[in-house]
Amino acid sequence: MQHNLARGPAKGGIRYHPSTDLDEVKALAMWMTWKCAVVGIPYGGAKGGVAVDPKRLSEAELERLTRRYASEIQIIIGPEKDIPAPDMGTDARIMAWIMDTYSMNQGYVVPGVVTGKPISVGGTRGRVDATGRGILYIAQEACRARGISLEGATVAVQGFGNVGSNAARLLRSQGCRLVAVSDVSGGVYNPKGLEWHELQSIIKEQGLSLSQAKGDFDHISNAELLELPVDILVPAALENQITARNAPRVRAKIIIEGANGPTTPEADLILHEKNVFVVPDILANAGGVVVSYFEWVQDLQSFFWEEEEVNLRLKRIMTRSFDEVYTLATREGVSMREAAYMLALRREEEALRYRGIFP
Repeated sequence: MQHNLARGPAKGGIRYHPSTDLDEVKALAMWMTWKCAVVGIPYGGAKGGVAVDPKRLSEAELERLTRRYASEIQIIIGPEKDIPAPDMGTDARIMAWIMDTYSMNQGYVVPGVVTGKPISVGGTRGRVDATGRGILYIAQEACRARGISLEGATVAVQGFGNVGSNAARLLRSQGCRLVAVSDVSGGVYNPKGLEWHELQSIIKEQGLSLSQAKGDFDHISNAELLELPVDILVPAALENQITARNAPRVRAKIIIEGANGPTTPEADLILHEKNVFVVPDILANAGGVVVSYFEWVQDLQSFFWEEEEVNLRLKRIMTRSFDEVYTLATREGVSMREAAYMLALRREEEALRYRGIFP
């Protein structure tokens, strides 16, 4: 599903999830349009999805499904038209299958047709932790804007998948005190601090969920995590987690939206009245699409950068984008979310106005 192509080729992830439907894909495609516009990269928005639970498929079944799907959409994708990427339920291996299927049908290798690939087939260094690293850069700017020291700041992260886990690790590496994390089963909390590598060991090496973990921490629910008295809250799980029901009890000073749509519009108003500084999803979690853009650029020119260069370029874009949104929000007296959408819509409008309509 493509939403808008005014500013460049379509860009967006492919989602494998049982509840995926056309309405969700339409909404996510529109989100991608605004996300790309707010950080100033030359893409429009798109999204794809398959209503399936990939965990219930064998590797062979997953590959056949992916290659069939890639064959069906090959007419609308391509490095100059629409460049898919991983999303919920998909990963680098699935992107490699899509790239290979498209390339075999074209008769030559086309690495730039997708991003989020393994490095060995045209992926970029720095892509795996790009969204989490973008959250770190946004956190640095948000703390500076609110007069809070990042070092020693308390952090709670809802969702310990790729985005939440990497955000937690990187924030901890900069001196933050990670006090709570959660996965789908529940969370753990220690006001004195948690060690990221111990949590990772529980999940990756021991194969346990956080609700099964044992250690120097208390078990809490996902709902309780959202209401902890922390400096920075990173909701990096599902949409609609902060609602009108629990927003009055949210005690975080800064919310950095690692997930798409974790805050409802009604909750947004409540948080704004409470003077909670909310950095919206289309800015906060844009690090992934920014580094996907870098991967696409490298594929097109067959020249690849070192990870330090990728991270430096990402920091420049995320820092600049935060400053642009924050300046607009301050000047217009609106929230960061309103300012981000104002900026994105202005850029879309400008592109459409200059391009005109043909025929």
